[in-house]
Amino acid sequence: MNALVLSNKNEPLVIKNEPRPEPGKGDAIVKIHAAALNHRDLWIQKGQYAGLKFPLIPGSDGSGIVAATGNNEHAHWIGKEVIINPSLYWGNELSHQHPKDFKILGLPDNGTFAEYVKIPVTNLAAKPTHLSFEEAAALPLAGLTAYRGLFTRGLLHSYEKLLITGIGGGVALFALQFAVAANVNVYVSSGDPEKIARAVKLGASGGVNYKDEHWVEELQEKAGAFDLIFDGAGGDGIGHLLNLAAPGGRIVFYGATKGNPSTVEVRRIFWKQLNIMGSTMGSPSDFQSMIDFVNKYQLYPVIDQVFPFTEGENAMKRMDLGKQFGKLVLKII
Repeated sequence: MNALVLSNKNEPLVIKNEPRPEPGKGDAIVKIHAAALNHRDLWIQKGQYAGLKFPLIPGSDGSGIVAATGNNEHAHWIGKEVIINPSLYWGNELSHQHPKDFKILGLPDNGTFAEYVKIPVTNLAAKPTHLSFEEAAALPLAGLTAYRGLFTRGLLHSYEKLLITGIGGGVALFALQFAVAANVNVYVSSGDPEKIARAVKLGASGGVNYKDEHWVEELQEKAGAFDLIFDGAGGDGIGHLLNLAAPGGRIVFYGATKGNPSTVEVRRIFWKQLNIMGSTMGSPSDFQSMIDFVNKYQLYPVIDQVFPFTEGENAMKRMDLGKQFGKLVLKII
């Protein structure tokens, strides 16, 4: 089979002929029609991710048709259109993943940037019928992260006010779409005025440019304080988030692209009685709830660009530039 392979860190994705995977008991082989990129893939390519292993077929997101299963009891899946839940071996805990067994598809196991991928049958879900394969491929990792962060961890309600930082990336955009569908009052931040304008067209009440010197004061004047803040940046911007949170409010961190903060004023956390939470991926029930939500509201992922399979490295370069608004997708078939 053809696959996009990383031979080492800081090397380009190259198409190579690789052995087609064989299913073990409880596994399925999915013929991939479309796969989507995540920043995780870029960090792996740059050697900035834990547990690196090369050569590797990256990719966590994918949709396609089940080609084979490892045992007859799962044969009813063969021929079904599916999307893949890349959150592997979460375990039985709904509150958190099992720290020993949990992993994400695409490292250390070969991922979806290939014509075929092996996946546990328990990680398959029926593709929403209103979505194309390209749209469905954009959904799993970012959609799951956004859904769990907002609703399972953040306990977001329709009468509340939400701030999503760094709008434009996949997780942030899914959070916007989910919150708007749930009738939540949403504001966004970005360093790009065009991304803010596009977010408003998607239903955000407004936004601010965090490159402006007084963006916190501007946002407070526009919106007041926030019941929930959803952030994937971290860094020294955490201090601003503590200021923007309402008393008794919640801040959910799903990433740390800006690294760790140099200081944190803890007194603001206890004085305002804030709840600070982390969220990573999601449980199987989170994934199914996310799919049900997408089906209920007939949501369509925001796609920045669809690339031919042969242009996988160009897709990675676009992600590295950080100019995308929505998901970057590879069309395998």
